[in-house]
Amino acid sequence: MQLQYSFIIPVYNRPDEVYELLSSFKAMDTNLDYEIVIVEDGSTETSQAVIERYTKDLNISYFFKENSGPGDSRNYGMQRAKGNYFIILDSDVIMPNNYLSEVDKSLKTEYVDCFGGPDAAHDSFSDLQKAINFAMTSFITTGGIRGHKNAVDKFQPRSFNMGLSKNAFLASKGFGRIHPGEDPDLSIRLWNLGFKTKLIPNAIVYHKRRISWLKFQQQVRKFGLVRPILNKWHPSTKKLTYWFPSLFSIGFCISILMAVFGYIWFISIYVLYFVLAFILAFYTTKSSKVAVMALWAIGVQFLGYGLGFIQSTFAVNIQNKNPETHFPKLFFKLK
Repeated sequence: MQLQYSFIIPVYNRPDEVYELLSSFKAMDTNLDYEIVIVEDGSTETSQAVIERYTKDLNISYFFKENSGPGDSRNYGMQRAKGNYFIILDSDVIMPNNYLSEVDKSLKTEYVDCFGGPDAAHDSFSDLQKAINFAMTSFITTGGIRGHKNAVDKFQPRSFNMGLSKNAFLASKGFGRIHPGEDPDLSIRLWNLGFKTKLIPNAIVYHKRRISWLKFQQQVRKFGLVRPILNKWHPSTKKLTYWFPSLFSIGFCISILMAVFGYIWFISIYVLYFVLAFILAFYTTKSSKVAVMALWAIGVQFLGYGLGFIQSTFAVNIQNKNPETHFPKLFFKLK
């Protein structure tokens, strides 16, 4: 099958990000034909003027629709795309110039109907972005398997860097209304339909994560809220590891209480963990400042995710609440 690529990019009030992303498209080193489908999701600050600057150099289709969330906007773009293989990106990413070549090479070597790629921090990113990127991608945090070559089986792609064949889209009907969590939900439904997924380790994007400490805390809490809902929808995907951030946070509080009464052996385990995290963050970022900030990011990540996970587990599994009515902010209403 001849692969024809369509990049699907939903955007909401982010013309500056679109400018950076399209600049990276223009610099991409490939002879492959592709189109870029940008879906403006009800923005009040549109990217139209930015897009018009690139229409002579890039094959861009631009659509404006009412706001209905990123998942529905991706579906909207895929329904109108001309290609037979869709590559879904967030607007806050920048691509290396070899991105599409790596994707094409991998799919022609071992074809799958859905793939994911890892994210990394660009040298131009702020210290905060680099610290949060470490917390989100490191193997010693909830980043877990993301972006690592030894974890390619049953990989759950994330929609900031995700490929999906047209056949898989039509069979699955694409993304659902939950957000965040729409990407692992789609991956699991694809598995149930018999499609395979994989990680393409070299298909890296630089993910800016437009974020502050407060927004990061809110984001990871939502991740924690979503996971028990996905576990209830898809019981076969439950893992004990999803409890790790909650147990880590509870254990940390207990270790502080024990230290007050003179029992320091428990908290010493956490000290060793954070020393290791600092060393890895410093080795990765080459910055002691970023490494220190990464420790704070890990703490925010574990606490936010862990508390959200416990809250959602209690509501969904103990109280048997309807997720959509109990957590309405996790679901977009389609128009």
